[in-house]
Amino acid sequence: MKFLLITLITHLPDPVTGRRRSTTARFREVVDTAVLAEELGFDGYGVGERHERPFISSSPPVVLSHIAARTRTIRLFTAVTTLSLLDPVRAYEDYATLDHLSDGRLELIIGKGNGTAQAQLFHVTAEDQWDRNREGYELFRRLWREDRVTWSGRYRPALTEAETWPRPLQPAIRVWHGSATSRESVDLAARHGDPIFSANVTNPVEPYAELVRYYRQRWVHHGHDPADALVGAGTAGFYAARTSQEAIETYRPIFEARLAAFRRLGTEPVFPTIEDAVARSSLLVGSPQQIVDKVLRHHEQLGHEVIHLQADHDGLTDKAHRQSLELFQAEVAPVLRREIPSRPFRPPATAVASR
Repeated sequence: MKFLLITLITHLPDPVTGRRRSTTARFREVVDTAVLAEELGFDGYGVGERHERPFISSSPPVVLSHIAARTRTIRLFTAVTTLSLLDPVRAYEDYATLDHLSDGRLELIIGKGNGTAQAQLFHVTAEDQWDRNREGYELFRRLWREDRVTWSGRYRPALTEAETWPRPLQPAIRVWHGSATSRESVDLAARHGDPIFSANVTNPVEPYAELVRYYRQRWVHHGHDPADALVGAGTAGFYAARTSQEAIETYRPIFEARLAAFRRLGTEPVFPTIEDAVARSSLLVGSPQQIVDKVLRHHEQLGHEVIHLQADHDGLTDKAHRQSLELFQAEVAPVLRREIPSRPFRPPATAVASR
């Protein structure tokens, strides 16, 4: 199994202390955590894209470029790139540039995005976001692979023998399709022979497992070898401690602050207590053995080879955050790597390719 840390770069008061870091300090924390992730042996680090409060992750390629300069080996992910909102040509230019700056360590997770504010900013509606996502991806895919592109669609001006620069370092970048409940994203992934990344955050595992089964069915329908299907999955939060009692009591105020935030927004949480969340959600809070057992149970339903953990401190002190990640790498990751074989990520380029 492979392990990613992912952040959406929320900018909120600390759920325990009530203090909020400055925007500058929050960005520095994100970059420093990516450096720590590489130091501890995580396989990848992801930065989300959102265009509304309480997120400040509106520009993943900029943040990831800075992380690329501070790291050497860790894979760099977007989580997710909202192609329904972006001009595919401009997105291509940003990410092809980042591909070079990172020595070919870039992987994309794409999705339609969500939230009413970003729809208002970009004039994308619930009725057209899926078509925009599909069209944007299919053009982006061609731009990455072809030196000259002739194309026409509904949502941007047509292209005739268009050239885009720079040409990427990776001739065919791997693109994951992020999905929570939508069959549209899953079917698009299966059609193109791409992997999916299941959100696996808000609900119990069963609806996500159903969507993964649908992905595998559509994968075969589109003529691909079943053995080549690749699945990643998220988690709803993470904290590892020596005992389950210590883990739960440390994480309880963080979880309860999250519940209060949901209720202020008028959303009733699916899991009303931390004990319920530990039992039924993808929340990984407990001893190393408990976390191993839970991931293995979810793997039985999802068949995933890649998993993401929350990158942010999320109310933990710097010391507790680091100790939890160290404990994961010392006692959880080795077991899961052994029990769940996974295909390797592409290594960093040893030299810049000339294209």
